[in-house]
Amino acid sequence: MSTEKSSTGLSWILFIVSTVIMLLMLIWVPQWFWVALPFSLTYLVQAMRLM
Repeated sequence: MSTEKSSTGLSWILFIVSTVIMLLMLIWVPQWFWVALPFSLTYLVQAMRLM
């Protein structure tokens, strides 16, 4: 079995960017903030290497 060592830096950056976008949407268009929610949660899970 081979183990793959991948950096999670990109996933952390994407998580932060998508979270900022989600928070901005929550401020200005609260009825649509859920559109950005799956991206934020997906990148968090990838950054924590749970997926």
